[in-house]
Amino acid sequence: MAIDTDGGRCVSTDIAAGVPPAAALFHSLADETRLRIVQRLARGEARVVDLTAELGLAQSTVSKHLACLRDCDLVDYRAEGRQSFYSLTRPELMDLLASAEQLLAATGHAVTLRPARAGEKPA
Repeated sequence: MAIDTDGGRCVSTDIAAGVPPAAALFHSLADETRLRIVQRLARGEARVVDLTAELGLAQSTVSKHLACLRDCDLVDYRAEGRQSFYSLTRPELMDLLASAEQLLAATGHAVTLRPARAGEKPA
C-alpha cells in the first residue's frame, strides 16, 4: 500500500501487483509520519488540528496520511458538528507494535512504539 501522490490516498496497488497483504500492511506502517499518527491515536482520538499541533506537521500532510490509514482500514473518524475525530479501528495494532518493540529490544534496538499500559514498564 503506497501513497498515491496525485490523490494523497493509500492505494492497494501493492496487493494488485501481487505483494502479499502482510507485506502491504507493513509497508503502510513503514512511513514515519503514519507511524507517529498511529502512536498518537493509540492514546485516544484526535482531530486533524490536534495532530498538526502535537506532531508539528502541516495540515495537508496529516490529512494525506490519515486518508492512507483510513484506506488501509486502520483508522476511522466520527463527525461531531463540523469536526472529525480520528481513532484507531483495530486494537490488535497495539499488540503488533508491542511485538515489534520486543523484537527490536531483543536485537539491541529498543524503541517505544505505543503508550505503556497500566502497570507496564516502558521499553
